[in-house]
Amino acid sequence: MNIEKSFRWGWLAVSVIALLVLAPLKDTRADGQEKAGQGNANVEKATQEGAKVRQAGVAGSFYPADPKELSAMIDEMLAHASEPPIKEQILAVVAPHAGYEFSGPVAAYTYAALKGRKFSRVVVIAPSHYESFDFTSVYEGDGYATPLGTVQVDKAFARQLALMSPTMRLSSQGHNATPAGAEHAVEVELPWLQKVLGDFKLVPIVMGDQSYENSRALGVALAKLIKSDGKGSETLVLASSDLSHYHPYDEAVKIDHKTLHALEAWDYYSMSQNFQTRVWEACGGAPIVAAMIYAERMGANQAKVLKYANSGDVTGDHSRVVGYSADVFVKAPSGKATETPFSLSEQEKSELLALARKSVEYMVQEKNPYEPAASASETLNQEHGAFVTLKESGALRGCIGYTSAVKPLYMTVRDTATLAALRDPRFQPVAASELPQLEYEISVLSPLRRVTDVEQIKVGEHGLLMKNGAYEGLLLPQVPVEEKWDRQTFLEQTCRKAGMGSGCWKDEDTDIFMFTAVVFGEHKP
Repeated sequence: MNIEKSFRWGWLAVSVIALLVLAPLKDTRADGQEKAGQGNANVEKATQEGAKVRQAGVAGSFYPADPKELSAMIDEMLAHASEPPIKEQILAVVAPHAGYEFSGPVAAYTYAALKGRKFSRVVVIAPSHYESFDFTSVYEGDGYATPLGTVQVDKAFARQLALMSPTMRLSSQGHNATPAGAEHAVEVELPWLQKVLGDFKLVPIVMGDQSYENSRALGVALAKLIKSDGKGSETLVLASSDLSHYHPYDEAVKIDHKTLHALEAWDYYSMSQNFQTRVWEACGGAPIVAAMIYAERMGANQAKVLKYANSGDVTGDHSRVVGYSADVFVKAPSGKATETPFSLSEQEKSELLALARKSVEYMVQEKNPYEPAASASETLNQEHGAFVTLKESGALRGCIGYTSAVKPLYMTVRDTATLAALRDPRFQPVAASELPQLEYEISVLSPLRRVTDVEQIKVGEHGLLMKNGAYEGLLLPQVPVEEKWDRQTFLEQTCRKAGMGSGCWKDEDTDIFMFTAVVFGEHKP
């Protein structure tokens, strides 16, 4: 299997070589595949005997097969994870799934945070690396085996969960070993859980389709089902994921910290969009998004990055590395997520406005994109979502933007100014004769945060993005002020902007995201 082929399975599926850094670091892939075949045979035998137990497929390659050696290795790594204890309730976590010698020192921080806590059920959500399928596979068997013993599957919960959305079904796809290899992303988390939690029931889930819609369906279904059975405090959701793959060390660190910044800002929608377009990378991006959606609906309001490192920190080889992070999602008493205020100096605002004008004039007159020099401002080199609005004689002439932090801010302004002038479908492209009359306004967006209560929306402070399936629409914070709308009218008009009925904001399948914006512009006398 090559990497190109694996991408066709879903926008985050990558080859096991990239996930483990095994090819350049340690030649254990063939050993793992041999054991995968043995595991598959054992599963079939167990099924014939009446119990369908998924046998360990990567013991001896990703982690020690000997129980004593495995236990000692985990204990040693846990002992070195020295983060301060977390006092808040933990609802969900993220842990990496590469070979223990590479990602184990980071994974230990996730599991150290769970020591002393009691969970009777753990839902592990993982990506599929070897099988192609377009649904979320909830394991239909009875157990998952590791060298430390067999973890029993919560079959009643699994059956109920699979019935809650057409995107999910009971299946062994993505779980059992295949001729290509044994799926490791659920399995490698289990010995850690066995060590720190002891006895618990397991719900193993592998996502074949990593779209936002599938992540949302899973996260919402988990929250509904767990609320209904009253075991929210006894249930842990774990997303199994590594971060970027195969970049040079410094580039990997830069990419990964964009992801972690969005995670801490709780902007899982932008994370999902950027994972899909591979602007950011996480092989288990959809499991992370699903875990955040679940945790949010269970009351979590803060994300904490406990540890970040990459394979280069272990091997010393910085040429091609894989990123790892340990993260927890907690229910903080404050009820608020931490957010760093964003601001721009007057000089930075002037620079962006001049760049917007120059970009439009150059494209209209020269028929080629303007190529600006890199900004000297550190802030303008950071990624931010932004919109550029064009007006002529006070009337709207175009408005287009990037909702997510895709590019450095100065490049985002260059792109969106040009698009607003030439590609807004509501208007004819700007003509050269109009250039002197154009006024420019720029809105730099904060991270997106889902609205849990419409009373949170403050007209004049918040912009809105409405999302329901394929329908999506956004209105900037200044729009309801200019139009003299109240909150309900603002909601209704955002629904219409998304191509839906005015009452779509009341639909439980509609996500409403709010954001703030730094808005500034030039105005002709």
